[in-house]
Amino acid sequence: MSTGAGPTGDIAEIRAAEQGPEGLNAFLCLAEDVRPSAPPAAGRDGSSLEGELVAVKDNLVTLDLPTTCGSRALEGYRSPFEATAVRRVRRAGGIVAGKTNLDEFGMGSSTENSAFGPTLHPRDRGRVPGGSSGGSAAAVAAGYVRMALGSDTGGSVRQPAALCGVVGIKPTYGRVSRYGLVAYASSLDQVGTFGATVEDAAKLLQVVAGHDPRDATSIDREVPDLVSATHRSVEGLVVGVPEEFLPPSLDPAIRARIDTALDQLRAEGASVRSVSLPSTSLAIPCFYVLAPAEASSNLARYDGVRYGLRAEAEDVVQMYERTRARGLGREVKRRIMLGTYVLSAGYFDRYYGAAQNVRTRIRSDFERVFSSGVDVLFTPTTPEPAFRLGEKTDDPVRMYLSDVFTVPANLAGIPGMSVPIGDVDGLPVGGQILAPWWEEALMVSVGAAIERRREAGAS
Repeated sequence: MSTGAGPTGDIAEIRAAEQGPEGLNAFLCLAEDVRPSAPPAAGRDGSSLEGELVAVKDNLVTLDLPTTCGSRALEGYRSPFEATAVRRVRRAGGIVAGKTNLDEFGMGSSTENSAFGPTLHPRDRGRVPGGSSGGSAAAVAAGYVRMALGSDTGGSVRQPAALCGVVGIKPTYGRVSRYGLVAYASSLDQVGTFGATVEDAAKLLQVVAGHDPRDATSIDREVPDLVSATHRSVEGLVVGVPEEFLPPSLDPAIRARIDTALDQLRAEGASVRSVSLPSTSLAIPCFYVLAPAEASSNLARYDGVRYGLRAEAEDVVQMYERTRARGLGREVKRRIMLGTYVLSAGYFDRYYGAAQNVRTRIRSDFERVFSSGVDVLFTPTTPEPAFRLGEKTDDPVRMYLSDVFTVPANLAGIPGMSVPIGDVDGLPVGGQILAPWWEEALMVSVGAAIERRREAGAS
């Protein structure tokens, strides 16, 4: 179930809600209130989204709606082509409801870095919905839509899903085409899905997944029946709990919700085992070397020459400077500068090279644990519930630590998902399921088992 009581399936109602006094600023633009004029073509697996409204994060390019990435640098920009994930939604009969708000170019954990204002939490408008896909998470949590597309570079689907009390899935790197996803950090970026339920998120993933020759990182591998997997038993599965994800500093209330979820899995026939991922503490510093390095290269294209904002100037150098100064926000500039520094002469091996070595160690940790008989891992998704607007904007390190539990999956390329596991002080918290590469079906079966037990306990 969604956590809100908003409109269900009508773009006009969403527009009225967003423009009203209780609006969340979840959408940057909305489509016209139209329905498909022809029956949808079935997906590769026969799946269909006929008539289903789907929200799309505004860093996935669309033909009929602007793509701004939450930045003044692309304000009003319209792409001449459409993202593969969006095309597959439309082909399956889904209706793009609109483009959702995000931290500028996906850089943030609260959706406060959007040039068009923050998105508000559906339960408490004084708090953040998480980020960078906060608009998509809030749209699902408020009941505007049942499904949404987001992107996950270091937790940007799973973290807002946890804070908003919905389901969020980051698939294996290469499972979903990145064609048409505006690049932030190309070796980490992945299109992900949100759903009001595990089945909703799994169904949307099943539609958008699959090989795409337009994306060199897309893997030609069969997509499993993820919807059927949500009804699969977890009896006999071994669930690993990494001790590094349960530090003494973890909120005892969140730890209690984790323990309850593990008890629910035991009741479904799974066994639980403590495991260790010793390189976990290095994940955040590793990520904040690699991601800004890739961002500094990817964002060089926003120079006022090819598209987007162009500032008036006397010469080309001044035009570059003024365009980037006016078009890019503070957090984006911070990450570009950091990335340029770690790639500069004299520092490349010391920082970037060392971070790549750490990334290999993190991946090896997961390989070792999954080869030891552990089927999936279960951890908190976030170290705390939704925090207040403005609480961390002046302390970037505190903001970065919001992703401490989600970043390792991106560095290793494994699939991960967040499922609601209860409330703390009236705010949702999530549990994170991590699975071996290409085992999304196994992952969603575990998430669905937790969901079933929670619903049974609530009835």
